[in-house]
Amino acid sequence: MAVQYTTEIQVGTADVPRLAARGVTVGYGDRTVIDGLDVTVPQGVVTTIIGPNGCGKSTLLRTLSRLLKPTSGSVVLDGQDIAKLKTRDVAKKLGLLPQSPVAPEGLTVADLVARGRHPHQSWLRQWSSDDASVVERALAMTGVSDLADRPVDTLSGGQRQRVWISMTLAQGTDLLLLDEPTTYLDLAHAVDVLDLVDDLHESGRTVVMVLHDLNLATRYSDNLIVMKAGSVLAQGHPRDVVTAELLEEAFGLRAKVIDDPVGERPLIVPIGRTHVQGLGAREGSLPT
Repeated sequence: MAVQYTTEIQVGTADVPRLAARGVTVGYGDRTVIDGLDVTVPQGVVTTIIGPNGCGKSTLLRTLSRLLKPTSGSVVLDGQDIAKLKTRDVAKKLGLLPQSPVAPEGLTVADLVARGRHPHQSWLRQWSSDDASVVERALAMTGVSDLADRPVDTLSGGQRQRVWISMTLAQGTDLLLLDEPTTYLDLAHAVDVLDLVDDLHESGRTVVMVLHDLNLATRYSDNLIVMKAGSVLAQGHPRDVVTAELLEEAFGLRAKVIDDPVGERPLIVPIGRTHVQGLGAREGSLPT
């Protein structure tokens, strides 16, 4: 039986749920990935979903965003069943950046970001100066204004991620879901993108993302959701949740958890097979 490490979230207005899954079961074809899962996304913080490969992280995010329909249970957005909302209304409340998005060949940065305004368009409401201002602000906020006329497919990986986040911002939502936004990025560009995520959080947005790098997840999150085999094993602030025991339970990972020297967060030091020999003699050199 999995050990429960769930703790209360005490950050700003984080005790007020913005998005929640209630008894959700979802899968692909005959294969169930998530079975009867309950999870709450607190408002006003960065929530990161972590867990081993195949545990259901991206499936959960896709379900929360309504890309996947649960076979039972429901997703609640601002107190309403998300399945009963119009697609356009969901898009006005929730912005999603999926894994490895691809832009049409030759599409410029400005044109891609402008697509974020589509939920606000109709035959009664066409493109306006207000839409143009929103796009300009989104480009400026993500630091890509100087790339506006460049084709998206000519940009570096880090630049492309900033542009896609800019398009999500142009939707005008204060709830952002990011599925592995640092995939294929080197460490410097990954930190750059996560610094941007932190800036978005500081500007008042609620962010939910999936990350594979555990130390980046602990550093940039106020709330961790730790998954294993389609279930939530733990949820809470990284300081309260991340322990050597949890890492062994969730990932089968042997590690030391120490204080991060540049922040008040835990730092995970993995212990591989090559490090085991002589570890006992050095055990006192690492804080427990």
